Amino acid sequence: MFIGISGIIGAGKSTLTQKIAQHLGYEAYNEPVRDNPYLQDFYADMNRWGAMMQIHLLFRRFEQHQQIVWNSKKGAVQDRTIYEDTIFARMLHNAGFIDQRDYDTYLGHFNLMKRYLVYPDLLLYLRVNPETSLQRIAERGRKAEAGITLDYMQKLHHGYESFIEEMSQYTRVLTLDWNQILEIEEVLERILEKAGEKREFLRDLTKP
Repeated sequence: MFIGISGIIGAGKSTLTQKIAQHLGYEAYNEPVRDNPYLQDFYADMNRWGAMMQIHLLFRRFEQHQQIVWNSKKGAVQDRTIYEDTIFARMLHNAGFIDQRDYDTYLGHFNLMKRYLVYPDLLLYLRVNPETSLQRIAERGRKAEAGITLDYMQKLHHGYESFIEEMSQYTRVLTLDWNQILEIEEVLERILEKAGEKREFLRDLTKP
């Protein structure tokens, strides 16, 4: 399977991505954060760097998506999918950090790339309160994330809730309350249950 892990900043996606991949023998694809040349500048001046930040992340996630689809010899677990990138771009545009011209350019790139994408077999959504995520961000102590506000996290949470509702029309979505982190065995059990539903769904589609 191709499993996507979704959730707001600080939800715990990276840790769970590694655990699921290890237990299932899948390849883990981490979000391109550590080698992102725009991240620190972006949080320091969103108005200046918002558009370039999103364009950079878009092509990096597209590149990773293609590796999963064409090169992965086994199952894959991806920390944040390319589809989620649109949440951040829309937020920045609505807040005035990306102007209309740059936002149109971004959407043009995304809509072109979307023709060459496939949806994950399962999208695992870690639902976390913005306050909890903000606390986890503070605990991990990344310098570039020091300026993230509760207001920003609340808006991001709202964007994710709408995104997950939309994605449920295209693929299987498994939502977990991640304010209290579950044991990996319970997560895997729920994944396998949801995967079984998908197999039944596909069999129904192929019936004459």
